[in-house]
Amino acid sequence: MHGGGVVLPVSGGGGPGPGDGYSSEITFTVVMSCLMAASGGLIFGYDISITGGLTQMHSFLEAFFPDIIEKMNSAAQDEYCIFNSQLLTTFVSSLYLAGMLACLVAGHITKKIGRRNSMLIGASLFFVGAVLNCAAANIAMLVVGRVLLGFAVGFTNQSAPVYLAEIAPARWRGAFTSIFHFFLNIGIFVADLVNYRANTIPVWGWRLSLGVGIAPATVILLGAAFIPDSPNSLVLRGKVDAARSSLRRIRGRSADVEVELKDIMQAAEEDRRHEAGAFRRIVRREYRPHLVMAIAIPVFFELTGMIVVTLFTPLLFYTVGFTSQKAILGSIITDVVSLVSIAVAAVAVDRVGRRPLFMVGGGILLACLVAMAWIFGAELGADGGKAMPRPYAVAVVAVVCLFTAGFGVSWGPLKWIVPSEIYPLEVRSAGQGMSEAISLALTFVQTQSFLNMLCSFKYGTFAYNAGWVVLMTAFIFFFLPETKGVPIESLREVWARHWYWKRFVKPLPPAPELKLADGPVRE
Repeated sequence: MHGGGVVLPVSGGGGPGPGDGYSSEITFTVVMSCLMAASGGLIFGYDISITGGLTQMHSFLEAFFPDIIEKMNSAAQDEYCIFNSQLLTTFVSSLYLAGMLACLVAGHITKKIGRRNSMLIGASLFFVGAVLNCAAANIAMLVVGRVLLGFAVGFTNQSAPVYLAEIAPARWRGAFTSIFHFFLNIGIFVADLVNYRANTIPVWGWRLSLGVGIAPATVILLGAAFIPDSPNSLVLRGKVDAARSSLRRIRGRSADVEVELKDIMQAAEEDRRHEAGAFRRIVRREYRPHLVMAIAIPVFFELTGMIVVTLFTPLLFYTVGFTSQKAILGSIITDVVSLVSIAVAAVAVDRVGRRPLFMVGGGILLACLVAMAWIFGAELGADGGKAMPRPYAVAVVAVVCLFTAGFGVSWGPLKWIVPSEIYPLEVRSAGQGMSEAISLALTFVQTQSFLNMLCSFKYGTFAYNAGWVVLMTAFIFFFLPETKGVPIESLREVWARHWYWKRFVKPLPPAPELKLADGPVRE
């Protein structure tokens, strides 16, 4: 039976290999730059989770969705269908539709202006969107603010993970890239804490929930101006001297950066050999594995069932019988579990590798989704007319926590790590942009349809996701090679040695003498 492929060492072993001569020092500059770039995930997570609490917060519903309050107070209401409102889901999902559209152009813009400047654009849009949402006087203002936040997500989600992968030492790339998802979950945690307090404030509590997002947006907007752009991005734009200077800042003043710079320049030269744009290039045969992963990973990520436990956790807990305040408290508990599990993944990902974490996570997710389908079907009933007994409602919280842990050690961080590192430089912006556009498009579809799906399919919703988890875990086992410890510009060799993808990807020929605008790299 075929597995995922081989791992190339960073250095050492029986001769020279990819990454020999690279510095693996963790400098102050690389730590601060990674923290600032990952902070884009903080606001994304905040904007994801804040809506979960808002959509069952009395002050918010009273101001914008009074019809839902009537259903919440109705004794005859189907518990599965309380929050089934297309207008409410439009407010939630508009962010993801805008993010998808932004991703389609952000890849091209990021390649032209650099990763850091793309993050600055995203931070500016986060700030404006948060201000507009906080000051909203009607649903139109809410949706426009969410659309601006979506454009911000399109830029930061496309550029920040790639930036992290490019500046992190190869030996610790998985850990540094996972910081984005860790910060995303910190944002979710903070949002639930704010919602827990705001839910007790009548009339204007919802403004507090939406307004707090202004603070981190301001910090990121100011901080991103002081981090260096990635050397890969600078070389791609012909700025070799600036790239050398950036590498020295990132790797340390005493580090010899010429070997790494030469590999980056070779990757950039490969980009210059092609006249076609990156999006047209990625559909060619030699990029077949990258195209497949650009589509498969975000599709499978969205079909794990994570939409239930990130956007709609408070609504899910309210559905099984908890009060509004306790539903938010339950969501806070799952946030803590998520942060711990992501920290475990950050420690493990560069030690045990990406594929083992995918396998472990897949098993946990499958068991939890089957358990959820059984509990909801047996105790809430097919028509939602039964009240769930308290012991089973508590069991739902426990299963959601276990689901969150399984997701946090696998698909959660790996969805950001793997796509950010697997693409060659010449198609990296296109691949990451395509991956994020697909992910946000599917998030839009699911946020727009999940509450209606829960109302229509009842507990079968969880069985649906369980089937996908089986398929996606098998796909990872057979088709994703292990990438831990391999320098980002040397990953072509991994694909060239994979049992299946080697028919599409061939190893690069020996590097010629490279001469770019600022002169050749020294041997």
